[in-house]
Amino acid sequence: MIPAPDSSLVDTFHPSPNHGERRGVSRPDCIILHYTGMPTGAEALERLCDPAAEVSSHYLVWEDGRVFQLVAEDRRAWHAGAARWRGVDDLNSRSIGIEIVNPGHPGGCPPFPAAQIDAVAALCRDIANRHAIAPERVLAHSDIAPGRKIDPGEAFPWERLHAQGVGHWARPARVDAAPPLVEGATGPEVAALRDALAAHGYDIAAGDVFDARTRVVVEAFQRHFRRARVDGVADAETLALLRALNAALRGA
Repeated sequence: MIPAPDSSLVDTFHPSPNHGERRGVSRPDCIILHYTGMPTGAEALERLCDPAAEVSSHYLVWEDGRVFQLVAEDRRAWHAGAARWRGVDDLNSRSIGIEIVNPGHPGGCPPFPAAQIDAVAALCRDIANRHAIAPERVLAHSDIAPGRKIDPGEAFPWERLHAQGVGHWARPARVDAAPPLVEGATGPEVAALRDALAAHGYDIAAGDVFDARTRVVVEAFQRHFRRARVDGVADAETLALLRALNAALRGA
């Protein structure tokens, strides 16, 4: 029997066999957004429902805004993989996964259609309202797996979701001049950067060396919050954005 959809926004429940019991939690507390990264939505749907692939998501959002549910929300879909956010490893157990039909970087990062983004925003609002998920816990796959994953990519318009009431967003009142921090740099400024990234939620240890891990985490941050230039350099704009976002989280 096909389950009843969890959301009234669902057009079709297309069951995937790739799921299991949530572990250690009774309900999700975050939403993870992905792009499918395949040439067509049909190919992505086939893979997400293929037992041999061992991958799935709770939802699939098509270019025209149609929403397919693949896995019931009370189940653990297999979408996050090896990931970590705010010290938690098993993000599959804590999250709702939404795959967005888009070929992504392999397909040249085409823009996401307006109807699709509106549907994603509406779905995120519905899920967040029902599960009391905080705005700052609507995350990119690249946020929780820096260096391993880069989706939904720098073409994904996070600011449009925020304008529709989804996700965490802030902009600094000003950007103070500061020398950029690059791979190989050391010192207290690097230590402060790493601490600020960790405070936001990224998986990065304390330290005063701008190593390769720091670079990929800065790239992940930029891919979400400074999409125009993703270069792994902690320049003045990146640092100001990080301070503004963390201040907003603290309610400062």
